[in-house]
Amino acid sequence: MDDVERAATRLEEVSEPTPLQRSARLSALTGLEVWLKREDLNEVRSYKGRGAYTLIASLSDEERARGVTCASAGNHAQGVAFACARTGVRARIFLPRTTPRQKRQRIAALGGDWVDVVIGGDTYDDAALASATWAAESGATPVPAFDDPRTIAGQGTVATEVLDQLGTAPDAVVVPVGGGGLLAGMLVVLAERASAARVLGAEPAGAASMAAAVVAGGPVELESVDSFVDGAAVRRIGEHPYEAVRRHGPDLTTVPEGMVCVEMLDLYQSDGIIAEPAGALATAALRQGLDLPPGSTVVCVLSGGNNDVSRYAEVWERALVHEGLKHYFLVEFPQEPGALRRFLDEVLGPDDDIVLFEYVKRSNRETGPALVGVELQDRADYRPLLDRMDASPLRVEPVSPDSPLFRFVQ
Repeated sequence: MDDVERAATRLEEVSEPTPLQRSARLSALTGLEVWLKREDLNEVRSYKGRGAYTLIASLSDEERARGVTCASAGNHAQGVAFACARTGVRARIFLPRTTPRQKRQRIAALGGDWVDVVIGGDTYDDAALASATWAAESGATPVPAFDDPRTIAGQGTVATEVLDQLGTAPDAVVVPVGGGGLLAGMLVVLAERASAARVLGAEPAGAASMAAAVVAGGPVELESVDSFVDGAAVRRIGEHPYEAVRRHGPDLTTVPEGMVCVEMLDLYQSDGIIAEPAGALATAALRQGLDLPPGSTVVCVLSGGNNDVSRYAEVWERALVHEGLKHYFLVEFPQEPGALRRFLDEVLGPDDDIVLFEYVKRSNRETGPALVGVELQDRADYRPLLDRMDASPLRVEPVSPDSPLFRFVQ
């Protein structure tokens, strides 16, 4: 807690506390008093600048002279760039080639002349290897995104601000979890200043590395990761965050990526909030229920708003699929006049809409396959649609969301 308080004092020099705002929508939806800690309104548009600044500001003069380095594909790099510009410390930041141009530009804008950005490799692991090599060659100090006590102390200042702004201890706090640094820092604060508060860590279902560590008794590497919730899609959580979780024992839950998309759209359309996927993790977890008495006070950390506008098409798609409103089918049409008309008249319901039709005419003179996407107005319309397909002479095969073909059309 002393480390967190020192971090809070340091951060007062460079940034204002982010707002704590009541969410009327989520309060009505859940029957709870829901408050949002708006880390998306931080200058870095996420909480990552807190940990990066705390670590870099604590370096000795000799360490500052040698500079720092990190690998990142997004928010952490922006946090390091922000911290270096404020402390006058040079940084070399390594990004994979897949990093969106918008994020590269944001890093450059935040860091200015204090930051050199190196683009190389196809994955984050390639960038991490390059950063580690540079640190060994140059003596630059690595700035971990989550697995360092100084980083964790900086992230813990989110909790100190929440308690000061709320004026009392909440009944529950919901925290998004990637590498675990934010959760660890908040656990330290809440254990000392609000020990009765229930803490829930929310992980993306496709990258639940903290839950895997708890089961295994220590950090383990996931075999596969769904990278959609990129700000929290971490293959292996940190040793220091795991120790905090082991010591304090928060609840953990996994949130389907589709549910995250539904919440992102509600945040945007109803609340006017642009949240990245990881930023919507905590509020999406509320949709699964917290088993709290009505009227309980719950704080959700909206951890970031660095979302590329081009991703909203995929967000919309995933949300519709999650809600059971969009489905794909492989349909074998007979090669004869009127086949498509019969499909429209006899199989589709009056409110069903074809949103994709990819027809491939083969040398087979009898049938031709088509990939058909259908959007429903109500998920209850799906069973009647299947019944009409079964009654039709057409051969129809639903495309499972787990199939490679489904991922292709998304």
